[in-house]
Amino acid sequence: MTEIDQKQLGNTLWGIADTLRGAMNADDFRDYMLSFLFLRYLSDNYAQAAQKELGSDYPELGTVDRRTPLALWYTQNPDDIEEFEKQMRRKIHYVVRPEFLWGSISELARTQNRDLLHTLQKGFDYIENESFASTFNGLFSEINLNSEKLGKDYSARNAKLCTIIQAIADGLAQFSTNQDVLGDAYEYLIGQFAAGSGKKAGEFYTPQQISSILSGIVTLDSQDPSTGKKKQLESVLDFACGSGSLLLNVRHRMGPHGIGKIYGQEKNITTYNLARMNMLLHGVKDSEFEIYHGDTLTNDWDLLRETNPAKAPKFDAVVANPPFSYRWEPSSALGEDMRFKNYGLAPKSAADFAFLLHGFHYLKPEGVMAIILPHGVLFRGGAEERIRTKLLKDGNIDTVIGLPANLFFSTGIPVCILVLKKCKKPDDVLFINAAEHFEKGKRQNRLRPEDIDKIIDTYQLRREEGRYARRVPMAEIEENGYNLNISRYVSTAQAEDEIDLQAVHKELTALERKIAEATQRHNAFLQELDLPPLGAP
Repeated sequence: MTEIDQKQLGNTLWGIADTLRGAMNADDFRDYMLSFLFLRYLSDNYAQAAQKELGSDYPELGTVDRRTPLALWYTQNPDDIEEFEKQMRRKIHYVVRPEFLWGSISELARTQNRDLLHTLQKGFDYIENESFASTFNGLFSEINLNSEKLGKDYSARNAKLCTIIQAIADGLAQFSTNQDVLGDAYEYLIGQFAAGSGKKAGEFYTPQQISSILSGIVTLDSQDPSTGKKKQLESVLDFACGSGSLLLNVRHRMGPHGIGKIYGQEKNITTYNLARMNMLLHGVKDSEFEIYHGDTLTNDWDLLRETNPAKAPKFDAVVANPPFSYRWEPSSALGEDMRFKNYGLAPKSAADFAFLLHGFHYLKPEGVMAIILPHGVLFRGGAEERIRTKLLKDGNIDTVIGLPANLFFSTGIPVCILVLKKCKKPDDVLFINAAEHFEKGKRQNRLRPEDIDKIIDTYQLRREEGRYARRVPMAEIEENGYNLNISRYVSTAQAEDEIDLQAVHKELTALERKIAEATQRHNAFLQELDLPPLGAP
C-alpha cells in the first residue's frame, strides 16, 4: 500500500469519525472507533490463519449465504471445534468465535439487526476473558455500549452502532487491509485524535518523528554506536508508554524478532487499553509484551519491586516521554527508595528527574536510555542541580539533544532528549543543537526525514559540526557549574563579520572626495544657467 493510499485510508476513517460522532466528544468517540478497528484486525488475522489451518476443508460461501466461512465450518464440524481452537491458540495465541468476528458483526449492522448491541457486548467480554491465553481484563472498559451518548434507549443505541459499524466496514472495503495497513491506520487515527485533543494529547501520544529519533538511538550499539545497530535487544521498557507508539517504533527498527520482550507502564486507564490494543494490532503476540496499569513514581508494579538483586529486572533499552514538569508528592519513604536514594528527590513542582532516575535505575550496565524532557532540566538549580551534577560526575550523561519548539500537540515549549548510559567510553558530553532544523507548520512544526537522519547520524559517529554539534570535555562543563544549557556550548547565532576600520575610513574619504567633485561640476552648470548653486541659501 502506498503512502498516498495509507493517507487516504486514514482520511476516510477520520471523515467517518467526524461525521458520525454527533454530540459525542472526540475523545469518547475515539475509543469506539479504535476498538472497532481493533476487532476488524483480530478478525482478519484470525480468519486468514483459520483458512491456512483448515486448508481444503475451509468452506466457500455461496452468493446467498452471508455468514462468515468459519461460521459455516463450525456448523458443519461441531465435533472438531475444540481441537481446532487448541491448534489456533498454539499457532496465533488467540481464538475468536465466528459470531464475534468482524464479518458477523458488520452483517448484523448491514441488516440493522436488533441483536447487534448484545452480540457486540458478548464479543468484547469474550475477547477480554477467553480469547487469549493471558486475560486482557478491562480491554474495552472505557467503551460503554449502554451510554446515552449513543442514544436514549436500546433501539436508538443499536441503530447508532449499526450506522457506525456499517460506515467503517464500507470505508475499509475500499482498501487493502493487511496487518500493516490496519496498524498504520490505527496510528494515524491516534495522531488525528491527539491533534484534536490539544493539551490532553500529551497523555498518550509522542509524534512519530520524535519516536524515530529515540528508537534510532537506543537500537544502536550502546558502547560503540559507530559499529551500527544491535542484532538483538532482550528487553525494552517505556515506563510512561501512552498508546505504545514509541515501543512499536523501537520494534519496527529491530524487526519483529529483534526484541525478546516489550515492557510498558501507563497510569491512564484509557491510554493503557489503547496501548494493549496497539501492540496486538501490530502483530505483537500476547506473550511478547507486558503492559502494566499503574503509577510509575510510586512504583506499584510488582515486577519492578523485586528486592532480590539476582531477580530484579534490568532492560537493554529504556525509552520514555513522561509528562513534562509533572507535580508529584515526594515523601520521606520515597527518599529511601533505591531509585532515588543516591541522588535525592526531584522537587514537588517538577517530577522530571524522578522519571529519569526511575528509568535509569532499571537500565542494564551496558544498556542505553533516551528520554524526552523539558529544557529546564538542563539548567534549573536546587535539587535538580544536585541530581544533574551527580549524573555528570558519574559519567552517566552521554548526549544532550536540543529539539525545535512546537513539535508536540500538548505544548509549544522546546524540549530536549537526554541519552544516558551506566558505562560510557567518552569522557565528554556530545551536544547537538537541532533547534533550527525543521519545517514550519500551521499548528505544529515538524522534523523532516533529513533532520531526523542528521541527529541520529551525528550521535552515532559522535561527529562535531559548527553551529550544530560539539563534544564538550567534562572540565568545561565543571567550569560552567554543571549547567547543560545547550547554547553555552553550541550556539546557532551567526558570527558577525569583523569590520576593518582603516578600510572603511579610506572608502568614506574617497566617497566624500567624489561627492565634492560632482557637486563642483554640477554648480558650474547651474551658474551658466544663472541658477543658484547647491547649498546656497
